[in-house]
Amino acid sequence: MKLILRLLLSTIAVLVADMLLSGVHADSLLTGLFVAVVLGLLNTFVRPLIVLLTLPVTIVTLGLFILAINAGMVLLAARLIDGFRVDSFWWALAFSVVQWAVQGFLLALDGGEKKSDG
Repeated sequence: MKLILRLLLSTIAVLVADMLLSGVHADSLLTGLFVAVVLGLLNTFVRPLIVLLTLPVTIVTLGLFILAINAGMVLLAARLIDGFRVDSFWWALAFSVVQWAVQGFLLALDGGEKKSDG
């Protein structure tokens, strides 16, 4: 159930970013759902490898290179999904920041991660 809730919140975050940013275009609700799924898969399987390979650059830039990696994941998702377009690297960077903020807000409304004492 938690996975479905996270997927729904990610889809909402994608659609909000689409509405707020003129350089990001998602054709429909279903496209937003596909973007959320693909970004989740890319962030689970591809992103850790890229972060590991670019660790020296990330350390030198004090972690700011992670933002470029996030934008790259968005651009890769835009290449993989018909109906989802991002006009440039900067729009992808803005998309990743807006999506992060919206997801954080929605998760806070949900109560976030609840820890059990048992």
